[in-house]
Amino acid sequence: MIERFFHALERRLAAATTNRVVRPFDWGLDWMDPGGDPSVDPAQRLERAAAAALADPDWFASSPCPGYALEGDRLTFPSQIETPHAANNTVRARYFPAASGDRGRAVLVLPQWNADAEGHVGLCRFLARVGISALRLSLPYHDARMPPELERADYIVSANVGRTLQVNRQAVLDARRAVAWLDARGHERIGILGSSLGSCLASLTAAHEPRITAAALNHVSAYFADVVWDGLSTEHVRAGLDGAIELDRLRRLWLPISPLPYVDRLRGTRVLLVYARYDLTFPVHLSRRFVAELEHRGLRPRVFALPCGHYTTGEAPFKWLDGYVLIQFLRRHL
Repeated sequence: MIERFFHALERRLAAATTNRVVRPFDWGLDWMDPGGDPSVDPAQRLERAAAAALADPDWFASSPCPGYALEGDRLTFPSQIETPHAANNTVRARYFPAASGDRGRAVLVLPQWNADAEGHVGLCRFLARVGISALRLSLPYHDARMPPELERADYIVSANVGRTLQVNRQAVLDARRAVAWLDARGHERIGILGSSLGSCLASLTAAHEPRITAAALNHVSAYFADVVWDGLSTEHVRAGLDGAIELDRLRRLWLPISPLPYVDRLRGTRVLLVYARYDLTFPVHLSRRFVAELEHRGLRPRVFALPCGHYTTGEAPFKWLDGYVLIQFLRRHL
């Protein structure tokens, strides 16, 4: 009965968003294999490019940033990846220094997909009040980084397979440059907190960024493709994929931006996994499979199951419970 109640509520909350667009399928070779042989089958070209990215230890390697600019609480710096959209090539973040003036601890915060400019700002302010500085990063193609033709951040998750790969890679590289800024500012203990899509990106960042010692991952899955394929919030993306690609192939192609291949790199990092028992956007069986995989590999993450769904995580009283669990974990392990 409780499950039926939350599932109905989740569908009602999801239906409140009316500007989702079904975009056409595209292999996205101009994003992942622009100089490839046009005589080769596009699917094979992208398979090779994805396999090469997964095998390349430098695919998520961060280069030194040429310069940061902090004006008030607004931080900007150039993205390591240059996309065709100028607005997306400048990374934007907001800095919330700890109220105590202690620069020892800091957290990089990655909000959920389609978060507006105020998403997670309240959480950042609370972190600052309890003595942890927070840097809230705008994801690629979000808020001020969104080109004028978009109403939603469609270019980071869509039926364009190659673009989705490259833009999520861009998000991780942006996050690593943000961590470098926190380090240069004198923060000695750095954590990361991500929600939904931000959780996937936070996992990838923590796996490749040695300066991160604690990762709070809010809504989790082992595979990027499975969430898009089965999730409530991505039904319009699935509609663009249907008939053009099967889940097994999509899972292989999006493996470089999935947490599972990199979990062994999280050894030595304190990890919190939060999932929601009645989640239809990150279906709960995917979250539990990820938890089981980390436990099987001996990583011993801290795990918390919220008694709600995905959208209802943002509603009272569940948002307070979620925030308490995330903040307490970071206070304890930073």
